[in-house]
Amino acid sequence: MLDLGFVRANLELVEEKLRARGADPAALLGDFRALDEKRRLSITLVEGRKAELNLLSKEMGELKKTGQDTTALTEKIRFKKDLLERAKNDPDVYNERMSGVLSSIPNLTRDEVPTGKSEADNLTVKTWGEKPVFNFEARPHWELGESLGILDLERAAKLSGARFAVYMGAGARLERALISFMLDLHTSKHGYTEVLPPFMVNSKSLYGTGQLPKFADDLFRCSDADAEAVARGEFKDNDHWLIPTAEVPVTNLYRDEILDEARLPIRLTAYTPCFRAEAGAAGKDTRGIIRQHQFQKVELVKFTRPEDSEAEHERLTRDAEEILEALGLPYRRVLLCTGDTGFSSAKTYDLEVWLPGQQLYREISSCSNFDAFQARRANIRYRPAGEKGAKAKPEFVHTINGSGLAVGRTWLAILENYQQPDGSVLIPQVLQPYMGGLDRIVKEI
Repeated sequence: MLDLGFVRANLELVEEKLRARGADPAALLGDFRALDEKRRLSITLVEGRKAELNLLSKEMGELKKTGQDTTALTEKIRFKKDLLERAKNDPDVYNERMSGVLSSIPNLTRDEVPTGKSEADNLTVKTWGEKPVFNFEARPHWELGESLGILDLERAAKLSGARFAVYMGAGARLERALISFMLDLHTSKHGYTEVLPPFMVNSKSLYGTGQLPKFADDLFRCSDADAEAVARGEFKDNDHWLIPTAEVPVTNLYRDEILDEARLPIRLTAYTPCFRAEAGAAGKDTRGIIRQHQFQKVELVKFTRPEDSEAEHERLTRDAEEILEALGLPYRRVLLCTGDTGFSSAKTYDLEVWLPGQQLYREISSCSNFDAFQARRANIRYRPAGEKGAKAKPEFVHTINGSGLAVGRTWLAILENYQQPDGSVLIPQVLQPYMGGLDRIVKEI
């Protein structure tokens, strides 16, 4: 969420940034200045009437002490109380309207983000690795997985419907090996602390990271979850949604807290399953496991001082890249344009892995710097170290996160990049200890 004072002082800049995203400022902001003026006037009016009543109450006390007639003053106080009663709820009404406006505004992209309308306008800033060259026709992962007996989409559909997968044998072990390898590298080398959070969260958590209220249709809700209540600014502690990513519970660990500056940066990593309704993905990626309702992911989350967030964003992205490089998977880093940058993000790099079975790059990690956008929604602050023990005013942290990596997409990238002429798949050397020494997946009899 953007700061109200910032929007008020920089309304033209906000409108310009919204247009760069392809958004309509008038639709999002409405008559912002008029609403802001009414809100401020209502607060001033109510506070003024409260102050006036306080003075009249003191005057009443003096009259009673001296035994004077209080009839006229009593009638005046009654009249003033009636005026206050009529206006006392107006600030809450205008505050709710303003909160609705602010919560609907996406983050402002950083100046270095290229202007563009779609992924076609994204900028490739780095390419790593040599694409494998085969002396046979490369096959897509769904064919390889089925022929090896390690991926069963048909039985998954019987169990749960479309966009689910069952991994079998070495396929299931490969998924588990990838999770362990990623967590081990991020904790032992990159300095992250491992977290195992709940896989269900309340509405306030999803509001804090920006999924609610705008993206309710992309989420799986439990029967007690109420997206309409969230849109009205009402939150319950005991409603539940399945998490779309570990970003949500891990970021909200410090919701409504003030952190000591000495603790920053905080670097956390978590493995979780992720659940997404994929409401806008009808007809997309219907083959294989690219776009699933349930998938596994290892997430990286950071809390930093504002002046450190750019460097920590670059470092987090590099931490994700090291997983791909250790596995020998060719990839490219792409800087997303304004029109393709997510709602809460100020700047995003996508890491896209090469898939020879499909002859294209596909996103395997999205690494974003949110500046103070999420922290303001979730009220996550830190207290800068003051001079000589003085207590400085708390400030909002910057939050950063990214996949390190999406496990299913890493799984399928290994199948497609390490496939052999006989239909077997080699195991990258760094994964072999996690596979019990297995160096190749062959068809199970």
